[in-house]
This record gives sequence, structure tokens and C-alpha cells, in this order.
Amino acid sequence: MGDCWSRVIVEKPFGTDLATAKHLNKVVNNTFAEEDTYRIDHYLGKETAQNIMVLRFANAIFEPLWNNKYIEQVQITCAEHLGMEGGRGGYYDKAGALRDMVQNHLLQLLSLVAMEPPTDLSADGVRDEKVKVLRSLRQLDTPELIKENVVRAQYTAGHVDAKQVVGYREEDRVDPESMTEAYVALRVHIDTWRWSGVPFYVRMGKRLPKKATEISVHFKAPPNVLFNAIPGAAAGGNVLVIRIQPDEGISLRMVSKLPGTTLRMEPVKMDFHYATSFGKGSPEAYERLLLDAMAGDATLFARRDEVEEAWRFIDHIEKAWHESEKAPEMADFVAGSWGPKAADDLLEQDGNSWRRL
Repeated sequence: MGDCWSRVIVEKPFGTDLATAKHLNKVVNNTFAEEDTYRIDHYLGKETAQNIMVLRFANAIFEPLWNNKYIEQVQITCAEHLGMEGGRGGYYDKAGALRDMVQNHLLQLLSLVAMEPPTDLSADGVRDEKVKVLRSLRQLDTPELIKENVVRAQYTAGHVDAKQVVGYREEDRVDPESMTEAYVALRVHIDTWRWSGVPFYVRMGKRLPKKATEISVHFKAPPNVLFNAIPGAAAGGNVLVIRIQPDEGISLRMVSKLPGTTLRMEPVKMDFHYATSFGKGSPEAYERLLLDAMAGDATLFARRDEVEEAWRFIDHIEKAWHESEKAPEMADFVAGSWGPKAADDLLEQDGNSWRRL
């Protein structure tokens, strides 16, 4: 009997706002202890997501540079080419992109990128640092701040993969007057010593040109004093790209001289693919997570305070969208494009632009 155990795995969505998440936590904890409760997020089961800590903390060429002195911006993009197929509109029109993806998957990825080194690799050692990031998010707690830093949009009729598709409000089981976002872009700031002044841009959208999730870390460009007399020499800073799906891997953009007698520079890419580098396939995300739950390893699962802090940040935006008289407008974009102009303008305010996937 001493070897017996009982654990519960809870799939997202874990609540629909902070109040319901707290209630659900209370209900679950009335039966299961926190150490026996596994809130599953399949993004954290992907090899590249797990590799973020190794990439940062086991490589001396990255960790000393992983701060506001050397990093200009960080972008986290989740692009989906699908719409509301399979009757999904009934669920999605009640959730929306912010609650369906940003509150869980994308804020989890952000916390892995931004966390401090944990004291050890225990589940709570890692999760303690992740929750500190979520607590350090600058709250967008007024309609004015939300209008300045958040864009929401719906897609209109267009073409995806050379096929004609309808707009969001014409989708099956979607309210024809829906005010639910199928696209969201945010500018997020983390108020810590490491990240002060570095914007994190997060976007998620349906009916974009392709399916892909990636994190791109944009390093500051070096002084251009050596090459400023060379036409077209300013090639920009280095960019480290962490591809979460579908082609899991890591690439690094650097600047190199083109072969020839004249000094011409072009960006080149060093690329690492999980599928080809190790000679064996990665386990499916759920496969890895279910095995961890059975082994009692909660490192890749969200803890109660992580979930609640993420909802605390999201709730301000949701309330401003649906309860405030100063709610920002719903933008639109053509299905098959990369999103609304307002999302491009959000980055242009800082002199930046979205990385094309």
C-alpha cells in the first residue's frame, strides 16, 4: 500500500477568469494535494520548449547576453492557418484568442524565456522562478493602457492555402455580431532588473498564412562605425529563433562577408533541427507529460499560483474589452494575411517590426 498514489491531470482551460480559476483550484485541492495536481499544458511538453533552459543556462555564449544590455526585443508568435473547422466555433466564440492561447501557452513560453536561473532543477525550483516573471508583468489595468498596448481583430473572407475561406463572423456556430477576437497582439513589459525597457511582443491569430509557433530573441545591433561607408552594410542585429512547432529547432542569424573581391555583407543562418540532428524522433508532447505525471515530476506542469497570476494579467484586458465603455475597436484583416495593420503599427511605435515566419 505504501507504493500507491493518486494524481489528477487537468487539461486547459483552467477556469475562464481569475475568480473561476481560484474556485476550481479550491475544488481540486479539496480532494488532491497540490503536489498531486498536474495542470497540463502540451506546449511545455515540446522538446524545444524544454530546451529553452538548457539553451540559456548551459551555454556561456548566451546567458551573459540574456538581458536588457544586449537584447532589444523578444517576439513570441503562434500562427494558425485553420479557422473554426469541426464545430470549434461554438467553443472559440466564448473563449477567444487571449483566453484560449495567450493566458496559458504563450505566457508559459514567455516565463521560460524571461525567468531567472532556478536554485535547482526541482519542480518547485523551476516554477518559483516562472511565477516571479508572471508577478512582474506590468499590469495593463486601464482602458488607456490596453488601447496603447493590445490589438484585437477578426479575419474577413480571404484565401488560405489557395482556398477561399469565409470571415470569422460567417463561421459555423459563431455569433454574426460576435466581439470575440480571433487575433490578438500585445506589447508586454516585465518590470525586473534583467528586462527593464525590453518589450516582449506576443501575438496569436487564426487564418494566418501558415501554422507555426516560434520565439525570436532580437539582439541589439553593434555600432556600425567600421562598415558605415559600405552600401547596404547595415544588416541589423543577430536574431536567435526558437521554433516550437511544427519544425522544432533553433536558428541563429549572423552577418557574414559574401565571397568575392569586394566587401559585401549578408545575413546568414545557422540552423539546428531536432528531427535530423539526433537521429531519432522526439516523443509527442502529451506522451512526455503523461509519463512525467506518472513519475511524479511536476516540472513541466503549471502550479496553482502560476495559473492565478496569468489570469490576473489577462482579466484586466478582458474586462476592458467587454465591460468598459472605452473598449478599443475590433480591427480586421483579410484571411491569409499576417494580421491587421494595427498590429504592425504597435511595433512601429518602437521602431520595430514583426519577424516574418
